[in-house]
Amino acid sequence: MRNPFRVAVVVLCLSVTLNAQSGRVGQRDRSRPEQQQSNEDAIQLKSTLVSVPVIVSDRGGRYISNLKREDFKLYEDRAEQKIAVFDTEEEALNVALLLDTSQSTAGVLDDIKKSATKFLKELRPKDKAMVVTFDAEIRVLCGLTSDQRELEHAVKSAQNPGRFGTKLRDAVAQVFDRYFKNVEGRKAIILLTDGKDAGSYVPEDELFDKASESGAMVYPVFFETRFGHRNGGPQWGHGGRGGWGGRDRFPQGQDRRGGRASQRNERAEDFLTSLAEVSAGRFFSSKVEDLKSTFSEIAEELRHQYRLGFYPDPGKADGQKHSIRVEVSRQDLAVRARRSYQAVGH
Repeated sequence: MRNPFRVAVVVLCLSVTLNAQSGRVGQRDRSRPEQQQSNEDAIQLKSTLVSVPVIVSDRGGRYISNLKREDFKLYEDRAEQKIAVFDTEEEALNVALLLDTSQSTAGVLDDIKKSATKFLKELRPKDKAMVVTFDAEIRVLCGLTSDQRELEHAVKSAQNPGRFGTKLRDAVAQVFDRYFKNVEGRKAIILLTDGKDAGSYVPEDELFDKASESGAMVYPVFFETRFGHRNGGPQWGHGGRGGWGGRDRFPQGQDRRGGRASQRNERAEDFLTSLAEVSAGRFFSSKVEDLKSTFSEIAEELRHQYRLGFYPDPGKADGQKHSIRVEVSRQDLAVRARRSYQAVGH
């Protein structure tokens, strides 16, 4: 004979299960067919959201902040994707200040430190920054913090060690890999340098790949430097600030060396410009008349950048790199956005 209590328990369990399933079905988006939503839910479960920070500016370089989701189109490998995430809310910043303390910047190190201090003044209480110097070695003078006094002290303590070497590429790669990898939200690197690498292990192509993958925007500020032998010792100057930019400023016999210095500066500018472009950042020169307004502009656009996101087809989880392109409906605007992502293989 069946136990009436057991029968009641079984009936109760079945009822709870059916009600729970019914509730889940009731929570589905009624605006989409059930099969379509089921397929999209499955894609999201199998895919990792690809976040795409985007900066939109007018011809004068001023940030445009009033665009809506429908103003954007997002492409993966030339195929348009559904924008699953669209966020325009202001967020706190996470900034790495990288200061070049190598021998080649000895004559402009004070300018580099002053520029770093100017940028720190643009940060708000919730923003965080870290200070890193690089020459023959890479030193973290201050980890991510919102303590302005600690940050300014770190900048002031930056010194030239008197040894040759400029691990510029290694320093940027280290920030990507060690310090920003697990940081969410707005991330940026302010790179104050003459752009001349000496001794890095990370090649340019690999660094560009890291920059395009990291989600952190790089803003290089270029300081032009020249190496000569004036009064028997090494001297440096930089363009736009009373440096020895003209041929007549070099001792006799140094014209050829000055020409090589100009070529190195040009190569450095090209490298820094490319690094900015692949990360959706911007290149600046220390020759700009007011770096304070430049830094204010950088901080403003970082706080208000658009953040788009999409779920790739699970079939694209092949471990390969895939291109990303973002367009806006208005033809008179410039768009800077992440250019690629590395698909995670299963």
